[in-house]
Amino acid sequence: MTARRFVVEADGGSRGNPGPAGYGAVVRDGDTGQIIAEAAEYIGRATNNVAEYRGLIAGLRAAHAIDPTATVDVRLDSKLVVEQMSGRWKIKHPDMQPLAAEARTVFPRGQVGYSWIPRERNKEADRLANEAMDAGQAGRAWQPKARPAAPELSVAEAAPEPLAEPPAAKAGWAAPADLGTPTTLVLLRHGETALTPQKRFSGSTGSDPELSERGLWQAERAAEALAARGTVQAVVCSPMLRTRQTAEAVALRLGLPVRVEEGLRELDFGDWEGLTFAEVQERHPEDLTAWLASTKAKPTGSTESFASLTQRVGVARDKILARYAGRTVLVVSHVSPIKTLVRLALGAPPDAVYRMELSAASFCAVQYYADGNASLRLLNDTGHLR
Repeated sequence: MTARRFVVEADGGSRGNPGPAGYGAVVRDGDTGQIIAEAAEYIGRATNNVAEYRGLIAGLRAAHAIDPTATVDVRLDSKLVVEQMSGRWKIKHPDMQPLAAEARTVFPRGQVGYSWIPRERNKEADRLANEAMDAGQAGRAWQPKARPAAPELSVAEAAPEPLAEPPAAKAGWAAPADLGTPTTLVLLRHGETALTPQKRFSGSTGSDPELSERGLWQAERAAEALAARGTVQAVVCSPMLRTRQTAEAVALRLGLPVRVEEGLRELDFGDWEGLTFAEVQERHPEDLTAWLASTKAKPTGSTESFASLTQRVGVARDKILARYAGRTVLVVSHVSPIKTLVRLALGAPPDAVYRMELSAASFCAVQYYADGNASLRLLNDTGHLR
């Protein structure tokens, strides 16, 4: 099934810059141009740029509430926000950095694109922003007005006008020099636990096992390999014990601190925790069949699916990329999060996670460029263990 497509138009304004500020956003059906959601809010005293970012976030959240799997074309009359969110301009202002980071967490990277449009083509969002500011200054909350259904737009009307300058080229076999130094995530699966050789499900709500003797040896071999290369500048890991032990072995060798990122934890396998695949097939055959057939299905008794894991892993990735831009970061995690990061880097379909093999203590590597593109450089490398 083809993914649904939305167009988000957003705007923000400030009467004084800084001054009384508000934002407005609309979500359109990407095929018909029909407005299907509106959002607006008075945000008190702020600058134009802050209001514009708040409008962007509200528009993305409104679209996500309708369909989190949709692709989104964001159209703004702020060239600053378009260029910054597209990764071509740096975000230097401290008030806008966290807002941009928040905007990137709403949808996974790759589902959202940004286009500039002239102000006259952003009238609906501008209208809502002014309505919100009027209401706020009058001491009222903004309320949507009844409005007639919007006419469908022709293909020519729905398409964004071209940028005054062409966007940066996508990175391919070789990244253009003007994209700058990529951010490299070296993805390390934790070493073995007692459950690993038996291929038992071991997620985020099970026994949280420690590394076995072999797992500790694997962590040391990984640390030796990374120390020999001398490229890792930061270490981030999942909060689970097995990943923290693996990360600490490397960090000790490299003289680096370990930063824990909650979003890198393994999937919650619910009632399957500690069971083998055969045991799950015997006890929960229908749930297992559904799980293998759809990334939206959850293991028996679990709180999350692969689809929801993708959302939190995407947020964790974007936080790491924002914090360590242009650096090489060791990310110690689990099978499911690492497979998800690889899949997203490749732009592969969701069920690709079922078609990868990741050995204990194996390395993968992905480079992320300023234009939002990614390049898989390594997959399931276990050479350091031989």
